[in-house]
Amino acid sequence: MRYYSLVLALFLFATLSCQSQTEEMQESEWKGFKRLDFSLDKRDVRLIIPPKPLNEKPWVWRARFPDYHSELDSLLVSEGFHIAYINTDNQFGSPKAGEVWNTFYEYMTTTYQLQKKVVLSCHSRGGLFVYNWAKKNPEKIACIYADAPVCDFKSWPAGFGNSKGSRNDWRTLKAEYGFGSDEETKAFADNPIDNLEALAAAKVPILHTVGLQDKVVPPEENSFLLVNKYIRLGGSAMVSPCTEGEQKSEGHHYPIENPRLIADFIKYHAIKYTHAP
Repeated sequence: MRYYSLVLALFLFATLSCQSQTEEMQESEWKGFKRLDFSLDKRDVRLIIPPKPLNEKPWVWRARFPDYHSELDSLLVSEGFHIAYINTDNQFGSPKAGEVWNTFYEYMTTTYQLQKKVVLSCHSRGGLFVYNWAKKNPEKIACIYADAPVCDFKSWPAGFGNSKGSRNDWRTLKAEYGFGSDEETKAFADNPIDNLEALAAAKVPILHTVGLQDKVVPPEENSFLLVNKYIRLGGSAMVSPCTEGEQKSEGHHYPIENPRLIADFIKYHAIKYTHAP
């Protein structure tokens, strides 16, 4: 009798847990597509569901600013990609943010059974998240697309070079990483531009779009440095300057001239692995 009572209690607990999870999940519409919002370890998560998912279930993981230049996302969703995001704002790709990313990756590839090789996509400071995680997990990356990415926090937000930086963000970053002084940060040697050997050896292709007039995240201190190092290590890398249209926010915000080119880059590299012999 006690055994059956225990079984019944476990059944009721599981039922209530599932109901609670369902109640916490919010469903809405995003550009005509299904959007799910929920929490994972008290972090806000969003997931855009394609109407006709590809068999491989490829997905794009947005590192930061998930609503910026979302025309590329809507194009990919319409062609079968999931788009995912978890909020690690104000952590600047720190090791603590990396732990959250590890949990999120396992959750998405098990609970939703999304493809093991993920597409990482970022804008601006999102470059710190993407590259810091990718360098530690090269076998999990299909490709990287980065739009005006921060590749060295000594450029932004520190402002030690030509970027004017951001004093408040720099203060937050130092606290997040546990740096005690500017001198300590200058000696730090694991920015996205550093230690790219494993990522290049894994042949992870990367594509950056940049604004040539960007005074916030100057490409000379960021994308150009990273891409040059990556190519010298044998990695595949491309840079596409965006020079047409209005250059806003001191050149840091600009229209993406050819979303189709970026979408095709992502589709090719995300799907080709599933057909490899």
